[in-house]
Amino acid sequence: MAGLVGILAACTSDKKDQSAAEKATADTVKTDGNVVLLSPEQIKNSGVEIGSASKKEMYTVLKVNGVVDVPPENIVSISIPLGGYVKKMRLIEGMHVNKGSVLATIEDQQYIQLQQDYLTAKSRLKFAEADYNRQKGLNSTKATSDKIFQQTENAFNAERIQVSSLAEKLRLIGISPSQLNESNISRAINIYAPISGYITKVNVNTGKYVTSSDVLFELVNPSALHISLTVFENDASKLVEGQKVVCTTNKNPEKKYYAKIHLITPNIGNDRSTSVHCELDRQDKDLLPGTFMNAMIQLGSGSVNAVPEESIVKWENKNYIFSSEGNNKFRMVPVETGSMNNGFVELKTMPDVKTLVTKNAYAILMKMKNSGEEG
Repeated sequence: MAGLVGILAACTSDKKDQSAAEKATADTVKTDGNVVLLSPEQIKNSGVEIGSASKKEMYTVLKVNGVVDVPPENIVSISIPLGGYVKKMRLIEGMHVNKGSVLATIEDQQYIQLQQDYLTAKSRLKFAEADYNRQKGLNSTKATSDKIFQQTENAFNAERIQVSSLAEKLRLIGISPSQLNESNISRAINIYAPISGYITKVNVNTGKYVTSSDVLFELVNPSALHISLTVFENDASKLVEGQKVVCTTNKNPEKKYYAKIHLITPNIGNDRSTSVHCELDRQDKDLLPGTFMNAMIQLGSGSVNAVPEESIVKWENKNYIFSSEGNNKFRMVPVETGSMNNGFVELKTMPDVKTLVTKNAYAILMKMKNSGEEG
């Protein structure tokens, strides 16, 4: 009985040794130069996939930088035609205002004088008009001389010019001449928002005296933002209107903003660059004027041989693919790569390879090089 147990134990030990040997063989990577031989289990565990190169529409990319900008027509600097003291103002930078809303109230005695001058001139015009009509009737019957009629006509025209001129000055400061009378003369005027937008600059405070040359506020309407890119002289000739642009911000590099070139400034500045203006495909509230942008301009396209990005491995500053040679054997083949778009890489030099590793090529590279170091 003891002998039988010994025989069984020996057999069990032999099977364990054989199983361990088989596992060791399965885990061994056989390499020969740039060729590696893997077991089916190793291939399965590595998650590699086999495929082939394909024709893809690829384009070259020019990487540039720029900022989010606002068209000049969407930026308004607000001044006042006639100086005065700021009576009321409750604006802070970043505040949104609607078109027509009151931004500030300004007061000064010259506003009173202007209204007085207009009403006085209007009264004189009424008298001059009546005198003109009377002299015109008398002159038609020769009851008065032509000289007197011409003097009356000249005085009437002068008063009309005066009233018209003063009326325009009133409109300039926001007072309607047609609604002005002796009972509603005001010492203060309001400044209204000419557009809807955000206050970006406030240069005054309550009680300050401002003149016609002072910029009181700056108002920006961000509804038509565009991207202003800086392109250096050597690359400017590659650009044409309509080229597509993909932009990202440093804050959120994963989010892409799409645009197209709308205008190229036709001159090179002292810094040897030119400005390129791009229209966004859609406006985004997350973009603020002045935001720094990274941009890729798509320069051209064509049908090229391409492989998935996971097909390419880099070793000692060179690019390689793994050719599938059959029977779980793979060869590392050098390639020259080009453009990279939408997860595919252009192969500028197409090697004589029918099938290749299209996924997890780095897993094979690691097994090959680690095995070489161990050996």
